[in-house]
Amino acid sequence: MRYSRQIILPELGTEGQAALQKARVLCIGAGGLGCAALPYLAAAGVGTLGICDDDQVELSNLQRQVLFKTAEAGKPKAELAAAALRGLNPEIGVKVHATRLSPENALALFAEYDIILDGSDNFAAKFLINDAAAKLDKPWVYGAVLGFEGQVSVFHSKHGPCYRCLYGEAPKNPVANCAEAGVLGAFVGVVGALQAVEVLKLAAKRPQLTPLLGKLLMLDARDWQIHEMALASSPSCPICSTKPENIRLTISNNACSTFSASDPSIPEISAEDAVKLKMPFFLDVREPHEWSEGHVRAAKHIPLGTLLSQTAPELPREGDLIVYCRGGTRSKKALQHLRKLGFTNGKNLTGGFVSFSGAHPEQCEA
Repeated sequence: MRYSRQIILPELGTEGQAALQKARVLCIGAGGLGCAALPYLAAAGVGTLGICDDDQVELSNLQRQVLFKTAEAGKPKAELAAAALRGLNPEIGVKVHATRLSPENALALFAEYDIILDGSDNFAAKFLINDAAAKLDKPWVYGAVLGFEGQVSVFHSKHGPCYRCLYGEAPKNPVANCAEAGVLGAFVGVVGALQAVEVLKLAAKRPQLTPLLGKLLMLDARDWQIHEMALASSPSCPICSTKPENIRLTISNNACSTFSASDPSIPEISAEDAVKLKMPFFLDVREPHEWSEGHVRAAKHIPLGTLLSQTAPELPREGDLIVYCRGGTRSKKALQHLRKLGFTNGKNLTGGFVSFSGAHPEQCEA
């Protein structure tokens, strides 16, 4: 039997499998994330899969978009992906939406499906997915990759914070995308597979399976640091504070990043400027083994996971509080948490310890 290996899982069983076969999932984008997640959803027997993409295959896509072949360059992604999925599992239905998601078509598209899978590679699409899903009360599975860093979460506006609670508005100044910052294809596959797991958990509707609602999973493939961050609803969120019928769909043309490891409202400080400050307080949020290999002299060490669980960390609320990690991503998450606790004096060390130790080794110790 095609699905026997998963049906024997007590957390899924025949009831879960039956729910999967009734589920309708729409994937926005047939890029790296979509190409990783869709085959697993098809293989698992998700009843109906929709693919929304208006792009054509390029040779540079093939490093991570493994549903496509070299000979298919120039051909439409959605059609090719659909054909591959039908070949993998002819028992499911696959619909092609050869269009770009927009405020004009989002509601009609989403209305046909139960769950939305985010395979997009830009802020504009992610905000639009979030807002349309909130308006129609649909859960959606978020994923993003940039370089060696990735994020996964599940948003369902009536059951926890939404994407705008996490990121607010799209940044006014675009930050690097995959073409500029680079991306490791295999890692995109990892994040896409994690998204597929979350979709299956939602679709199976089994109480033993808990989706990442209200949580953000953060991965760094350079050293496999994996953190789970609890998310909180923002009282100022324009979506969560608005009745669904009053939500208006818009799109930002300048939001062209795969994901924001950055938060435009968190100030940055360079290594050069940091050493010029009088008596700055350094907070290191890396893991213990990273700390032991080297850290800023006199810094306080609180690993990110520990910090995120604290409601009253012993840190100064006045003066310069400089937070750092290895490269500058985890420290931003730390600062987001500290800001919610009322700390307004925090700055993120641009480039993290890698940048600081390279520029000022005399200020560091092991």
